[in-house]
Amino acid sequence: MTVATAGHRTPAGPEPAGVDNRLVVGGATRTWRTLPLPTLPDPAAVLAHSAVHALTAARQHAVYGTELLLSSASRVDAAMRTELLDAGFTVSVLDDDGVHPSVPARPRAAEPGRLWLLTSGSTGRPKRVGHTLDTLTTVRADQPDRTWLCPYAPGTYAWWQVVTLSLTQPGQHLVVVEPDELDDWPTIAAAHGVDAASGTPTFWRRTLYRDAAALARVPLRQITLGGEPVDQAILDQLRDIFPAARISWIYASSEVGASIVVHDGRAGFPVDWLDRETPGRPTLSVVDDELVVTSPFHGAGLAGPVRTGDRVQVRDDRVLITGRLDSDEINVGGSKVSAGVVRGVLAEHPSVAWARVTGRRAPVLGRMVVAEVVLAPADQPDTDEAALVRWCADRLPEHAVPRRIRVLTEIPVKETLKSDV
Repeated sequence: MTVATAGHRTPAGPEPAGVDNRLVVGGATRTWRTLPLPTLPDPAAVLAHSAVHALTAARQHAVYGTELLLSSASRVDAAMRTELLDAGFTVSVLDDDGVHPSVPARPRAAEPGRLWLLTSGSTGRPKRVGHTLDTLTTVRADQPDRTWLCPYAPGTYAWWQVVTLSLTQPGQHLVVVEPDELDDWPTIAAAHGVDAASGTPTFWRRTLYRDAAALARVPLRQITLGGEPVDQAILDQLRDIFPAARISWIYASSEVGASIVVHDGRAGFPVDWLDRETPGRPTLSVVDDELVVTSPFHGAGLAGPVRTGDRVQVRDDRVLITGRLDSDEINVGGSKVSAGVVRGVLAEHPSVAWARVTGRRAPVLGRMVVAEVVLAPADQPDTDEAALVRWCADRLPEHAVPRRIRVLTEIPVKETLKSDV
């Protein structure tokens, strides 16, 4: 890669503490220190051509404090590029030939140290949320040495969580996989000694579906899930394969940062965490079935209680996050159905590798519950739509039982490693 260095600019501070951590990316082994530093405009919206280009932009920001929005080019369409230019960013494609800038019509002064994230767009078009390296760095205590897998799209909140861990903590090495390597990531991980991996539930389900034996050969000691509702079925499946690993699920978002971390192997979090005020930690509340978070790791301008848009259910001693408020609730003839609860019931079936539950218009009821599933490779021969309907009927009220269940042959996944569950 031929990228210009940062020239005469003055570093914003000392090199980050993880500068000598090992990086495996693009088939080569490097360290943060040996990455080239591109010359970036300020403020810059960088559209990285590959994982290594994204890492160079991240290190450039850590060293020089350039105001930065980082993304893969595929996540930024023409309309978003126009929005970024109108907001005063120089939109720059970063590839092997260097930086290719598009200059805004009305340039503005940069805000030193500012990092911008694009939300996943689950509630519409992606929007910008402001952070700093400090608010994105939520792992601060000393950690045991780990080699982490990073499968996320560059510039997403989850990507920054893994990257800041490696940047700021000595002994936190990084193996980055490109989108075209995701199907074979267990082989890559095993070859480079990966013992910690973070991914969405869809990422883990897809890996189990494609090659559970290859996954079992990765010497994982830390498994992290987040980005989507985490149900008991996927936690139990991972525990079966990795009985000695620590399995954690994390609730985090661009708006409120990493707010919930659970290590006990159970879906949801303890109900006694609600409304608990601890200095330096998020406060969790439930208002009208919606999770509300007050967090020290919030994005710029989001101080105080933030309504997350995520629906929760309090069940016995746990608070379960079932899905987005605008899509989780299905009104069937006046009775409310949680798509997340139905999805959880389907996921508990031994032959179901993945499930998605939605509502469909119905002539009498207004809406009816329907589902899509992917069956495990070793599915039982008598597992069909009728068998799955019976399974749900034994565990759900009549109005919540799916009326149609379609079997897919592959688990769908987006660039964000989510699948709109």
